[in-house]
Order: sequence, then structure tokens, then C-alpha cells
Amino acid sequence: MNIFRLGGDLMHVVSILLLLLKIKTSKNCAGISLRTQELYLLVFFTRYLDLLVTNPFRSPLVAYNTVMKFVFIASSAYTIFLIRKRYKQTYSAAQDTFRVQFLIAASAVLAIVFHYKLSPLELLWAFSIYLESVAILPQLFLLQKTGEVENITSHYIVCLGSYRALYILNWVWRYFTEAYYRHWIEWTAGVVQTALYADFFYYYFLNKTKGKKLKLPP
Repeated sequence: MNIFRLGGDLMHVVSILLLLLKIKTSKNCAGISLRTQELYLLVFFTRYLDLLVTNPFRSPLVAYNTVMKFVFIASSAYTIFLIRKRYKQTYSAAQDTFRVQFLIAASAVLAIVFHYKLSPLELLWAFSIYLESVAILPQLFLLQKTGEVENITSHYIVCLGSYRALYILNWVWRYFTEAYYRHWIEWTAGVVQTALYADFFYYYFLNKTKGKKLKLPP
């Protein structure tokens, strides 16, 4: 565990809190992609199957990881509940049209072809890594269609992108401080995931420095 890993986890939790704050305080989920949230839930379910066999009290680090895994699963499920049930009349279904089946299919193919071990749990884990790298696409696609982005929604996406960027620094740190640390699947997917945020980050900081509300080009 290092400061970059902790910082990444903190940004991830902050992004979740910002998203829930946006939905609960405004009592609407306009501008939030249900499809992205459902992809994230699928990511967490397929990645954290080890919860079924892991003893969370084995060590402080395992206990920490276990808590974080439950937080990510529960928060994603709760967000989906808010969008699908409690505030469904405010959901932008007509604009949230990204065809996620292609992302799921491509991630499955990559997991079958590129993996560490040929076992069900390892294949599902690899699938989750590939899928997470592109899960934000429906959200970015939705915001590009609507153009203007609410402040708290933009902060949510920036925190989510920062989480992955900090994880890349965590990998770099571990590469130079741990022997035999070579995780090319996470590295490749992480770089792709961070790159997807680059355009959004550019317009976010450009508008913030000018004191303007974030607007994305069509």
C-alpha cells in the first residue's frame, strides 16, 4: 500500500459521494448515464467474486480491501436503484443510448484471448479490467449529446478520472519498488481508461480557468 493507491481509492470514494449528492440534493438524475452505472456494477460483481472465499480478518490490508469492495458494489447498486426507481421520471433515457453490448462483447473477447490464467475466476477478473477501462464511455457520450454539464457532475467525472490516474502512479511506484511486479493487463487497460478522460479534463480545466460552466463541443 502506498500514497498513490490510497489517493486513488479516496478519489474513487469521493466520486461516488459526489454522484449520490448530486442525485439526492437535486432529486433528479438528469445527465447521469444509467448504462455506465450498470457497467460499473457488472465490473464489480465479476471482479470481486473472491469475496465469497476470502477471510476479511486475515490481515488489515485484506480487511481494507474487503470494505472497499462492498462499498463499490453497494453504492453502484444504490445509484442504479435511484435512477431506475426513485427518480426515474428525471432520467434522460432518450439520450442515454450508447450500445453497451459492444463494450461487453469486446471485453469478453479480450478476456478470453489475453489473461493470466485459464480459469473461470481469472477470466472474469480480466473481463472486469477490460470493461472498466471503457465503462465511462456511455456517460461521456451522454454529456456530449446534452452539451452543458452541471458542476457537481463534472466534479464527479474528474474525481473518477483522477482515481485511475493515481492508480497508474501506484503501478509505476510498485514497478520500481517491488521485485517481479509485472501486471500488463491492468497497465494497458488503465492507460486506455485514463486516455478516455483526457478530452473531458481539457475542457473542464479550460472552462474552470475562465470561470465558466463546463460545455462540451458536439
